[in-house]
Amino acid sequence: MPAFNSISPDKLFRLIGTPNCPTIIDIRPDADALLPAALRQPAENIREWAGSVGDNAVVVCVHGLERSAGVAAILRSAGVRAEQLEGGFSAWRDAGLPLIDAAKLPEPDSNGCTLWVTRARPKVDRIACPWLIRRFVDPKAVFLFVAPTEVAGVAERFHATPFDVEGVFFSHRGDLCTFDTMVEEFGLQGFEALQRLAVIVRGADTARPEVAPQAAGLAAASLGLSRMYADDLEQLEAGMLIYDVFYRWCRDATEETHDWVSHKPRQARQSVTA
Repeated sequence: MPAFNSISPDKLFRLIGTPNCPTIIDIRPDADALLPAALRQPAENIREWAGSVGDNAVVVCVHGLERSAGVAAILRSAGVRAEQLEGGFSAWRDAGLPLIDAAKLPEPDSNGCTLWVTRARPKVDRIACPWLIRRFVDPKAVFLFVAPTEVAGVAERFHATPFDVEGVFFSHRGDLCTFDTMVEEFGLQGFEALQRLAVIVRGADTARPEVAPQAAGLAAASLGLSRMYADDLEQLEAGMLIYDVFYRWCRDATEETHDWVSHKPRQARQSVTA
């Protein structure tokens, strides 16, 4: 059982990837690897950033001792529901839970956000990848949607990371789509639900609905969203819910079925099946 005002690695692992995930704040001075979705902040400057962490936070230090305990306590004094990660980064690593290679992360801008750019009028991959980044890599990530001919120029001028265009690092590789590439490069294979979701995204994005029964439904939902929204950023915000839904199905409901008969009273069911 976790200590007072702390959260276990297993419980935090279950929250990552969901809209209910707390802001994860890594206060270690040096970090070659990070928990998924973690933001780096210096403990010494806590008064400067305490107001930007939202209502709920988990603080990560090396061993989960007084450093994270103190920062979490200061956040609570500022009105944040803050906990420390039990056992700290060491406990997470020793449990074999997923870690992101910090060297794979784009350099954040002056506001601490990573900046990404891709082609306008997204359908599948260009909504799925921003969802993946915000839920598992950088919750504060900013996305730019521009004309295909402008992606390279915008990336260079504004130091944005291009994705889902030809000739860049984060893009299709063989039969795999950009979502697959990001799951692999960010080291997120330890989330089994993401691996299931990646197959569905791949089928929807590459016109291969036969690879997963759910791919046709995701493709239909994605095309419907693109018809509903003229603004790409509004479409992205609406699409976040779609991928939240598919992720939770992949994580929690793949074995569950639903039919009309199962919801009838037992006597009625017996008469139907007799």
